[in-house]
Amino acid sequence: MMSRALMLSAISSSASSIADPLTARDSALMVAALQALGVRINTTDDSLWAIHPGAFHGSTTIDCGLAGTVMRFVPPLAGLVDGDVTFDGDPAARRRPMGPLLEALGRIGVDVKHDSGGLPFTIAGTGSVSGGHITIDASASSQFVSGLLLSAPRFGNGVTVTHSGAAMPSTPHIRMTVDMLRDAGAVVDDSARNTWRVEPGQPSGRAWSIEPDLSNAAPFIASALVTAGTVTILRWPHRTSQPGDLLRQLVTDFGGRAELTADGLRVTGTGSINGIDAELSEAGELTPVIAALCALADSPSSLRGIAHLRGHETDRLAGLRAQINGLGGDVIETPDGLRITPSPLKAGVFETYDDHRMAHAAAVIGLVVPGVELSDVACTTKTLPQFPQMWDQALGH
Repeated sequence: MMSRALMLSAISSSASSIADPLTARDSALMVAALQALGVRINTTDDSLWAIHPGAFHGSTTIDCGLAGTVMRFVPPLAGLVDGDVTFDGDPAARRRPMGPLLEALGRIGVDVKHDSGGLPFTIAGTGSVSGGHITIDASASSQFVSGLLLSAPRFGNGVTVTHSGAAMPSTPHIRMTVDMLRDAGAVVDDSARNTWRVEPGQPSGRAWSIEPDLSNAAPFIASALVTAGTVTILRWPHRTSQPGDLLRQLVTDFGGRAELTADGLRVTGTGSINGIDAELSEAGELTPVIAALCALADSPSSLRGIAHLRGHETDRLAGLRAQINGLGGDVIETPDGLRITPSPLKAGVFETYDDHRMAHAAAVIGLVVPGVELSDVACTTKTLPQFPQMWDQALGH
């Protein structure tokens, strides 16, 4: 939600504000990218950011870090720049899929220069993008579609995007994109399955209020389940398009209790965890913490619909298998997910692969298994820099 609000503010006709902004490495990278293109963003006030769109300019380099939103949302916008914009990022980001988006940009009049179908690449902006109809295989990432839609109001002919390929993951993220485009005044038609049409026309500036990132709540919710404790996640929305809202149902499936209250979401665990059979294609980012819970359950589990996680910050399926099995677990990779049979776990180092979600999984296992060490907790700065302090506080340390 945060990156989408920044993108829409950047292409609007007037100033916007963002209340309760998410301050993390991903959002800092997005802010820096838009500032490099000429957008004025004042982040002095931690509780309210001001965004003033201006004339886009290029001849710059953008650091994507490991942020999929930066590497997939900003390139279509760079086509509106008069000048070359080069994109690069962390070494692991160079392995993340980008080819379908770069090819799609070429088909709507954007000059893209690349060697490998991924980072690094250069957008040779001409100041305008014709737009039109694009067919794209977004089975590797729904961010390909969202990236094209977010800048489409500024394209000469808008854009019509049709997904053609295997089942697309994380579709709630596209619903979020569509909802936010409409909130900004854009005209979007999503009535046809796997097709989205955005009409040309500059959105209006507006005041955005950012919901808490529900996916970041996963390890805290899991802590209640494994310790027979209770945790309340403040400001949990009663209506949301965030895929992290699936956590409420998963808590029940695991045998816990989830209740929406005036304060937020209250989760209570029993200390006993049921094995589950879960289709997670719409909320794949929850998989590492869910896999950790499955490894601590009282019966086998199957997690399906998550083959696309092999192209995330790391290959999360291979990483979870290797790290949980390294602690004595029994995890088998399937073509589209994981089969997890609980077995006694032991102490050891849990490698995070610079992936914040892997660190969350290790933290959950460490609540039950003495001697589990994270190789790197600093990677949680990607979306939640305060995670170590919040974790200690939640556990009463």
